[in-house]
Amino acid sequence: MLNNGAVNPPDWRGRWSLLLEKIERVQGPAQGQALLAELSHPRAPSVLAFANAHAMNSMAVSPSFFEAMHSADRVLRDGSGMATLFKLLRMEPGLNLNGTDLIPKLVRAFDGRGIALFGTREPYLEKAWQRVREELAPHSTVIRANGFLHAQAYAVLAAEHRPALIVLGMGMPRQEEVAAQLRDVLDYPCLIVCGGAIIDFLGGKTPRAPMWMRRAGLEWVFRLALEPRRLFQRYVIGNPLFLTRALRLASLKRP
Repeated sequence: MLNNGAVNPPDWRGRWSLLLEKIERVQGPAQGQALLAELSHPRAPSVLAFANAHAMNSMAVSPSFFEAMHSADRVLRDGSGMATLFKLLRMEPGLNLNGTDLIPKLVRAFDGRGIALFGTREPYLEKAWQRVREELAPHSTVIRANGFLHAQAYAVLAAEHRPALIVLGMGMPRQEEVAAQLRDVLDYPCLIVCGGAIIDFLGGKTPRAPMWMRRAGLEWVFRLALEPRRLFQRYVIGNPLFLTRALRLASLKRP
């Protein structure tokens, strides 16, 4: 059960507008460091989600996914598509806080406290687990489970081990739904992160794009070249659809 109490508009434009109001736009490195410090010291079970073009397209057709996204305690901007949307709306987009870059920093910040990796499948899950234990958080106890269990199974594991950081790598929309369910049943302070492909990245299943492509906002092109069949709908169809919706929303909001 989602506990945000958000009204779910019947039209995609209403959903987009509500989520855009919720997204935190960090305006510089100092604010970024402050955000990292806040996230690494949760006072209650809290959900961190990332809004990118794919998430916005998914919300346009799925009211339940909108509910899961809007119920997150913190939502950050992810990707150049979202920067374009904010600029079209004459709003400063802030820093690109994509999960692939931010989550490893969070894992380091939680070093010494319990960490859970819930997502993907073997052997990538074990490789990600090893990397976290050896490089990112060597002083932490790290538990893991594949991304294909029932949400209740993750709740049982979390209640037993009480990890301070829970990283979900199940993809949208499942991870956002599981995150909301975990927050509703856990009774201790923890940060639950909707991490997308982060466990695959950490486990070596999916390589990162060259730095110049990342800086230019073109990592999606690199990923599409690696997995054209799986990502065709998301990028080749989804990106123009996202831009069309962005232009439509911007035109309606202009005086």
